[in-house]
Amino acid sequence: MVSDAADTAMLDYAEKLTLTPSAVGQDDVDGLRQAGFSDADILDMAQVTAYFAFVNRIAEGLGVELEPHRRQGANGS
Repeated sequence: MVSDAADTAMLDYAEKLTLTPSAVGQDDVDGLRQAGFSDADILDMAQVTAYFAFVNRIAEGLGVELEPHRRQGANGS
């Protein structure tokens, strides 16, 4: 089971990779290792983060609009 600290490290990494990818470096990868993640885990994090960035940019770049039921919040409002 992943700890709260590991979850935080993973989410911080994904946020940094999304918002400032050129600022990600070896220290970030080392921090994930110290949090208990394997190299395969870190590769998965990078690939999933990059995939969602790619898909979102394609959709936004083409002006794709969400389906009406996806525009509403999770609580239906």
